[in-house]
Amino acid sequence: MNLIVDAGNTYVKVAVFQGDKMLSHESFEKKLFQKKIEKLLKTHAEIDQMITSSVTTFSDDTKQFIANLDLKVHKLTHKTKVPFQNNYATPETLGVDRIALVVAAVAQYPKTNVLVIDAGTCITYDFKTSDEIYLGGGISPGIQLRYKTLNLLTANLPLLEPKVPENYIGNTTESAIHSGVTIGVITEIDGIIERYKGQFEHLTVILTGGDTNFLAKRLKNTIFANSKFLLQGLNTILEYNRYND
Repeated sequence: MNLIVDAGNTYVKVAVFQGDKMLSHESFEKKLFQKKIEKLLKTHAEIDQMITSSVTTFSDDTKQFIANLDLKVHKLTHKTKVPFQNNYATPETLGVDRIALVVAAVAQYPKTNVLVIDAGTCITYDFKTSDEIYLGGGISPGIQLRYKTLNLLTANLPLLEPKVPENYIGNTTESAIHSGVTIGVITEIDGIIERYKGQFEHLTVILTGGDTNFLAKRLKNTIFANSKFLLQGLNTILEYNRYND
């Protein structure tokens, strides 16, 4: 049984898998890490291995806590064995979250051209070919980041909650911000999908990340929405390395 840990800057997502079946998942603040993991290990005594993926660093106390666990612990890095050919020019700078997303694409959509769009703090685009070769993709600011940047880096623009305006022509400052951010993101994503479709036949597009529900029904292109895609990719990596260490 596998324990999957995806740690962000503030929140941690965890999941428990039996083979490829997700038994449970939850999200909590980083400060609750030890308490939550201890509870999970008591609830699922059969857990024998764990993978950690982090875009930030754990505290020394948390690192020691993980080191003391009676589990086989795998820390995901760019050196981890994965079931695809990585053609990224600087693999040491490739985010571990993006590695996990590509692995999920390989596992769930083999021999298929796949573009994975992760709409979170940043919007990342990751593409793997039908030959299971990762070519790279793109990174742009996410929805919340765009709203916050407009507020923080200007003198008079307010901080707003995401909303798609009724008219793309904003006739107030607030509606103009909503238009620029939300319609801008939707147009960006649709436009990038069209570029990939123009170059690669039979393209499958996966949308994941925190803003999946907000965006999924607003995109004109056909996409498959899966908010658990990264966790599934991490589990696949753990299973792959169970037999390939």
